[in-house]
Amino acid sequence: MLSKFKKPVLLALLVGALPFSAHAHRNWILPSSTVLDDKGGWLTVDASLAEDVFDMERPQKVDDVVIYGPDGEKVAPENVFTGKVRSSFDLQLSKVGTYRISIVRESVMASYKLNGETKRFRGEEKDMAKQIPAEATDVVVTRAYARQDIFATAEKPSTTVLKPTGVGIELEAITHPNELYVGETAKFRLLLDGKPLAGHLFGIIPGGVRYRGVLNEIPVTTDAKGEFSVKWPAGGMYWLNASYPARSATPNPAPVTRRVSYSATLEVLPQ
Repeated sequence: MLSKFKKPVLLALLVGALPFSAHAHRNWILPSSTVLDDKGGWLTVDASLAEDVFDMERPQKVDDVVIYGPDGEKVAPENVFTGKVRSSFDLQLSKVGTYRISIVRESVMASYKLNGETKRFRGEEKDMAKQIPAEATDVVVTRAYARQDIFATAEKPSTTVLKPTGVGIELEAITHPNELYVGETAKFRLLLDGKPLAGHLFGIIPGGVRYRGVLNEIPVTTDAKGEFSVKWPAGGMYWLNASYPARSATPNPAPVTRRVSYSATLEVLPQ
């Protein structure tokens, strides 16, 4: 186990090695399984916020989770719980096919000047007009859209819920996300508002960072069609994360009016 003295040094090395993964904390959702042999089975989903993928530090809210069943109909989670370091819920896969479990959040960040003093707002769009006075000047607004996805299948995979919504960054499945196996190459397409996101750099991190001591992140760049391939080196859960635009390493970058992020938890199974 890392001591309280060694862990900050290790984290600094990990973050410094891969700048496109340098987030202070990561939101993640983790299912107990993504492939069930029979319909009617259950899975549990945990959600937390931590420096390392799948570590538990602070609970992530799951009251806005949206679940679609194989027929495209909404399904309600059960036994929703929020504890000190994680939130969780249960889901019964009562129908044959693939489910999509998503957390989608929209927020607004703004800076402005009032009586010569710089102030900031962060919250929902509907509250911004109430919180920022009409006499405020130099108002700069950034809107954020974040999606987190899990795909889970009972008996055999289906494709109804894999259709992109056309909003934000999304993962379009060329290879079904519940048919991922060690040693095989999976192919996907990254979309931004329904269009291929070409030449985009992002990363995929396997779980178990706290036991390895290194990220082992897989760097990925999409091609001209927004497509990319991954040959899975080992079984387990993987966390895919992409954001747009890429965060700037230069001081005082130009203001960005919109930030979009996406993550998906994918399970890779043995042959």
